[in-house]
Amino acid sequence: MKMEKYNVKFKKKLGQNFLKDKRVVKRIVDCTNISANSLVIEVGPGGAILTRELALISKNVLAYEIDNDLEEELYKKLDGFTNVDIIFQDFLSADISSDIKNYKYDNLYFVSNVPYYITTPIILKLIDSGIHFDNIVMMVQKEVGDRFCSLPGSREYGSISVLLNYYYDIKKEFFVSKKEFIPEPKVDSVVVSFKEKENKLKVKNQDFFETIVRDSFQFKRKNIKNNLKKYDLNIVEKVLNKYGYDLNIRAESLDVCVFVELSNLLWK
Repeated sequence: MKMEKYNVKFKKKLGQNFLKDKRVVKRIVDCTNISANSLVIEVGPGGAILTRELALISKNVLAYEIDNDLEEELYKKLDGFTNVDIIFQDFLSADISSDIKNYKYDNLYFVSNVPYYITTPIILKLIDSGIHFDNIVMMVQKEVGDRFCSLPGSREYGSISVLLNYYYDIKKEFFVSKKEFIPEPKVDSVVVSFKEKENKLKVKNQDFFETIVRDSFQFKRKNIKNNLKKYDLNIVEKVLNKYGYDLNIRAESLDVCVFVELSNLLWK
């Protein structure tokens, strides 16, 4: 299959590595299950190889691109696509709720080959926005994907694992070799999908829950007693005992439900 060519100067500081094989792009789109009359948000359209495929099956695509130097290339590659809008802005500073008010749609999706250095800030922004996405599909660095999907007791399990697994059912869709990119990065990638949990556990305060999770993992090699010493340790111990643990346990061994109960009982 003919490989995509780009007439751009790649910027390492912006994490610009563009996909070159349309077969990989089609596999990404197949994972999304985008329905008719949908709006798709994309971050970092780059050379528009993914944007074009998304535009073929959705009502509208709203893409955020931080690099103004890509404007000419993007508009050239998107010539004839009347359902794509590009906002040349840092997505992390965008007001998503305000931007999507300009569209009429039945379903909302987020699909992106995101710059790896801002993967976690992007997913946290989506969570904090409070916006419902029917599906989120992201290509991320393989090690990051492993961390997102990791389970309690594994080496990769951390605060981001807990937070994401609280909000979403997460699935690794498929592996993508570093050889599929221009320029070739140093790491391989994986496509990951996130679907909002239908029966999410209830927390009294979302911000406090996220704080408890982060504090629990503050020092990776320390136990819960040390990491949560500024909180009421009697309450912490009571919760841990309920699940068969004590204060010497490390956060990496605890399931999401334990953190939910800790935050609910510690919240005042």
